[in-house]
Amino acid sequence: MKKFTSIKLAIAAACLAASSAQADTILGLYAGAQYWQVEPEGQFGSSDDQQAAFNYDDDAQGSFYVALEHPVPLIPNIKIRQTQLEVAGSQNMSFNFNGTAFDGKVSTEADLSNTDLTLYYEVLDNGLASLDFGVTVKSLDGEIMVMDDDGTSEMQELTGYVPMGYLAAQVGLPLTGLSLYGDVSVLSIGDHSLTDYQAGIAYAFVDNIAVDISAQLGYRSFKLELDDLDGIHSDLEFSGAYAGLEVHF
Repeated sequence: MKKFTSIKLAIAAACLAASSAQADTILGLYAGAQYWQVEPEGQFGSSDDQQAAFNYDDDAQGSFYVALEHPVPLIPNIKIRQTQLEVAGSQNMSFNFNGTAFDGKVSTEADLSNTDLTLYYEVLDNGLASLDFGVTVKSLDGEIMVMDDDGTSEMQELTGYVPMGYLAAQVGLPLTGLSLYGDVSVLSIGDHSLTDYQAGIAYAFVDNIAVDISAQLGYRSFKLELDDLDGIHSDLEFSGAYAGLEVHF
């Protein structure tokens, strides 16, 4: 009788595990948020020979994303990520921006917040390692403002859609709940170059049939090298450590 009961329990457990695996294979939803401590650096201007470097303030930014994965062939998975990126700085200088001359203590405020739409395919996903590739379209809808103590100011909008190649990988460390991961989106056309990458370590502290929850710790860098995009020339980098949380249903 005990043997028969054990067999029934084993069959039930196997069926439950198979059901969970099938559900995850059919549809997977990921949602995450990251707290990013950004250290901005670099320079910008309205021409190559009129770029200025400011002493930027380090500041905390936020990033949020959702991703939907499915087993339908040829149709890509989708991920949407929104990143807040608002920085400010100042410097004593003589600076000409968009035809306006600034002198003395010159300040800048830049809003380079952006949204990524990524369509990607899984070329490897065996439970221990995964590898994805695809295309990211980064939507920029921001502005750069320059002002001085005399009340003179000049503003330049920076908007557009930038297609970028996308690659992501993750490797699990067996029996630890830990995994190493990273992803990169990159574009290099002529004198324009955009690179957005992150790498980190995740720890799955909840891992069951209903939901997986992981804590993240990593480093992210967003580099913007532009040659006359909407009148902006730049060599800017926003980088720093982040902490995050991801939920997988």
